[in-house]
Parts: sequence; C-alpha cells; structure tokens
Amino acid sequence: MRRLNLFLPLWLGCTAVQAVELMPWERLPLSVPLYVDQERIIFIDQNVRVGAPRSLGDTLRIQSTGGALYLRANAPIEPTRLHLQDVRTGEIILIDIAATEGQGQPALEPVKIVKGPGTSMGYSDTPEDATDSDDDPPLTAADSPPASRQTPIPVVLTRYAAQNLYAPLRTVEPLPGVLPVKSRRDLDLTGLMPTQPVTGQWLGAWQLEDHTVSAIKLQNRAATSIALDPRELRGDFISAAFQHPHLGPTGLASDTTVVYLVTRGRDLAQALPPVLSPVDASTALTASAVSAAPGGDHDQ
Repeated sequence: MRRLNLFLPLWLGCTAVQAVELMPWERLPLSVPLYVDQERIIFIDQNVRVGAPRSLGDTLRIQSTGGALYLRANAPIEPTRLHLQDVRTGEIILIDIAATEGQGQPALEPVKIVKGPGTSMGYSDTPEDATDSDDDPPLTAADSPPASRQTPIPVVLTRYAAQNLYAPLRTVEPLPGVLPVKSRRDLDLTGLMPTQPVTGQWLGAWQLEDHTVSAIKLQNRAATSIALDPRELRGDFISAAFQHPHLGPTGLASDTTVVYLVTRGRDLAQALPPVLSPVDASTALTASAVSAAPGGDHDQ
C-alpha cells in the first residue's frame, strides 16, 4: 500500500508536463490544426515574417516574438496556408492551418519545427558544408584550403534578387547571410544609361558580405525597340545583368525590364557617376556683360 501511495503523486506530476510535437521541415507543407478560442504555440527558433491571406480577416490572431509563433482562431477556419519567412535568410516554411470547434477536447500540444535530414546542398553553400567521408583524415589549419563558395557572390546575389522580384515567394531559395538594404527611392539615375532614351527607378537592394545587388527598373521612352548592352551602363559595377535582352517600344508591356547591378564595398549611390548640372549659357553671358560694363568689377 505504501508503494501505491508513493507511485500515485509521481504519476500525477508527470502528467502535468506538456509535450511538444516535433515537425521536421522537408519542403513539404506542415499541417497544424487549431481549436477555436485556444492558442497554439509554434516554436521555430528564428525570427519570421508571417504571410496570411487577407480572407482570414480577424478570424486568426497571429503574434510572433523570440522565435515563437502564437496562433489563436476566433472562429472556424477552412484549410488555409501560411507562409513563414526567415527574416535573416529568406527561407520559406509552409504550414497549413484549419480551425474547428474544440469544446471538451484537450488542449493541443505546442509544435516545434525542426529542419529535416537530407537537406540538399544549395548553390550558396560553401564546400565545408558538404558531408566529409569518414575515411578521409582530418585537415589541420595549415592544410585547410581557404573557404570559397560554389558560385561567385555576384551570380548568387543576382539570382536571389531576380527570384524576389519575379518568382512566387514560396519558391525563393534561401540565401544565408543576405540582408535587405535601404536606399533612397528618389536616387537620380539619369546618368546610368545616358546614351539611351530610358528612365530608371530603384526597386530594391540586398547585401551579402561586402557585395550589394541593386535592382533598377528600366523603361523605354522611345517609339522604337532598344537592344540592351551592359557596356552602355555608366558606373563602377562588379557585374550587370538585364532581366530581358531588349526593351519594346514605349506603351507596350515589353517596354520595361530590370537591370541588376552588383557593387563591392559601396552602395549604388557611391558607384554612380556624379550628376553634372546643366550650364545656362545666357546666365554666363549676362554675368560677363555686367563685369565688362562701366562701373562693373574689372581690373583697373
């Protein structure tokens, strides 16, 4: 009888601990059911932005802080997909939620999302990220080659910028270490392609290490097509790439494209040539005439 009395409180104490459901992320949407008027916590261990359809309105309360996501449904919700984007890397995690009435049901367990095994090596990975063979002897610091990427940074950044502008958000390949860069939207780009009748507008920029890619919208103002040539760009750029090889006549959908400019150790404003103010010849002549007139400032 004494054994029973000792066992009972221990068993009750164990039931008070709430378990956490582990969900491995393997690029397949994760199903996270909800109960109405019950909050469910999702641990991600990274700061994320949450993308939700506008159709949800006020039926779902979403709070994100400290690597945890708090979801609370105020009414039943049909199966709906949410996008969780890592603020640092841009990686997207997809979760499918659905809220039902949960009266009389036990509270749902918190969820912890972990990266699943077998993640393939991405284009932005470094060689040391790959799995080494157990048969190879370990390299010492003197024998280790300098770290290098599979793909040059300008190529990686250009691809990342193009995906952010043209590809669906869920298909953007994560790029560890990349950061969005703020810039002036009123940046004067008249000197970028001075030999062509095009206008430029800054769209966005991203930085990886000491490289920065800037996406610039180009629009044709002429009635004829323009073949785009990177040699006509003016500025100190590491690389330049056009989204399309030519611009159609103004007024057509093809009159607009994007050029991706990569700089190193400086932003776009510092890489552009200085803008020269036009000289008003009439003002210069008037000043000369005043100086030469009797009583004007001139050498005696």
